[in-house]
Amino acid sequence: MSLSLSRRRLIGSIAAGTGGLLLAGCDRLNRNDDFRETLRGAERLTMRAQRLISDRGALAREYTAADMSPIFRANGNRMPASADYQRHLASGFREWRLQVDGLVARPLSLSLDAIRRLPTRTQITRHDCVEGWSAIGQWTGVPLKLLLDAAGMRQSARYIVFHCADTFGPVPYYESIDLIDAFHPQTILAWGMNGRMLPVANGAPLRLRVERMLGYKHAKYVMRVEAVASLAGIGQGKGGYWEDSHDYEWYGGI
Repeated sequence: MSLSLSRRRLIGSIAAGTGGLLLAGCDRLNRNDDFRETLRGAERLTMRAQRLISDRGALAREYTAADMSPIFRANGNRMPASADYQRHLASGFREWRLQVDGLVARPLSLSLDAIRRLPTRTQITRHDCVEGWSAIGQWTGVPLKLLLDAAGMRQSARYIVFHCADTFGPVPYYESIDLIDAFHPQTILAWGMNGRMLPVANGAPLRLRVERMLGYKHAKYVMRVEAVASLAGIGQGKGGYWEDSHDYEWYGGI
């Protein structure tokens, strides 16, 4: 198997062999031991290739407006149930603030208007979900690097954790990436989608786009960005909700 084989192609081959399994969703899929072991092998291969062989700044493929999908499905939660989120939604997110803190010299608290006034990046990319579907959409937002630079990240920081407004049962959603992906030029906190403000179902007011990773890494409803030295104190220590609760692999690269 070539190192250039992407995980989305691997998932496609698994889908062909497992019939309706993928249609049942992430939870049932993840309970399939053969799938999980295959995914782990692909994960290790992909991470070694991207970290040791490939250009760490290599861009994910970007598309044209003509390639955009007519329908872009909403992955994960569609509407956070928390009272705080509902209050912010009702007011058009006027009082909402993004917190950037942790191992930084200058913690930030930014309104959505302030974030929208920052330099932006717009990119048309493909979203690949472990459920077996893909879609191409346009995203506009602030490069994460700009926020981390403004906050003055300390040298002891090794990971960036995203704390979100949505929950799975009583557990708030959280996800993490390392600094290589955090500073990648296509890693943005998106407030716009397909030329409009980000819809609630797709993560309003702000969601992560980390374009070289699978969909579960693209945290929605981001409320806080935290720089940490270790993932040991985050959830159960594996780096994300799906990683902790359903044994997903931490590195979801494609």
